[in-house]
Amino acid sequence: MENSELKVPVMADLQAAGKSPEYLFWVGCAGAYDDRYKKVTQAFAKILLHQNIDFGVLGNEERCTGDPARRAGNEMLFQMMALMNIEVMDSYNVKKIITICPHCYNVFKNEYPELGGNYEVIHHTQFLKGLIDEGKIKVKNNEYITKLITYHDPCYMGRANEDYDSARDVITGLGAKLVEMKRNKASALCCGAGGGQMFKEAEEGKKEVFIERTEEALDTKADLIASSCPFCMVMLTDGLKYKNKEEEIYNYDVAEIVANALGL
Repeated sequence: MENSELKVPVMADLQAAGKSPEYLFWVGCAGAYDDRYKKVTQAFAKILLHQNIDFGVLGNEERCTGDPARRAGNEMLFQMMALMNIEVMDSYNVKKIITICPHCYNVFKNEYPELGGNYEVIHHTQFLKGLIDEGKIKVKNNEYITKLITYHDPCYMGRANEDYDSARDVITGLGAKLVEMKRNKASALCCGAGGGQMFKEAEEGKKEVFIERTEEALDTKADLIASSCPFCMVMLTDGLKYKNKEEEIYNYDVAEIVANALGL
């Protein structure tokens, strides 16, 4: 992580000290390598540290979950990667996983069990909702609270796992105003990156999916587009650039909004 002030605990160091944290914070490929999503990783890590959450990260021992390989049709590679991850996590006696990526969330929750990886899996919007419900989030910075925010549903949180409310409850729980796109929740339009599409050229058509979705977000007249998935962030940010709106309207992850509200 770029921010040298963040002292994030690493599982290997914790185990060497005889400690076994309650949560594994699974950073994910985008959270570790994508310059934009590193900021989301940092924001969420700041929240965990601020709230004195007992957690650790795998650091250099973390690999890709294998989800993109399975979506692209490489089942053997998926199973190899998954089994290696399960071996590593079980060596640290991991029971609970928090992830900032719906794709990681979905594969851990619904697909790792068939290979022997059984964990309690929590998406960061669900975890943040829990903190708000418990009254642990005290708003210090009202920068976003007066703004109109629209939320884009990630496919793997919404239709795949039927969680449409956690992120929305976080946004409104901070006191912000929420406006919906014409297609939302179960009817929400995909950002265009799912199913391995993130890593291949677009197929022939009249319009790219991410442009269509960005236009729906812009139609709400929102000041801010909130998301909770690295793939969605890439596509929506590209859409805003395509529409020459990147200087007017920003796409922030829910974790960044909460971190800002906490003054972190």
